[in-house]
Amino acid sequence: MCVGLSAKVVKINEGIATVDASGARRDVSAEFIDDLEPGDYVMVHAGIAIAKITDDDISETNDLLEGAF
Repeated sequence: MCVGLSAKVVKINEGIATVDASGARRDVSAEFIDDLEPGDYVMVHAGIAIAKITDDDISETNDLLEGAF
């Protein structure tokens, strides 16, 4: 099973996004997403932002993860 983590984009610089995932900040590739802005939420897998997501997506993902552990 592959798991992506939801994260908030803090800043973007030359295709690299700094994201905050539950207080942990990391740099991830943002090359696959057009029009990404600080404040957007993304799904991150293997160090790559793979999709923009909404607040509803974040709530659903968090609920699913809480039930898995």
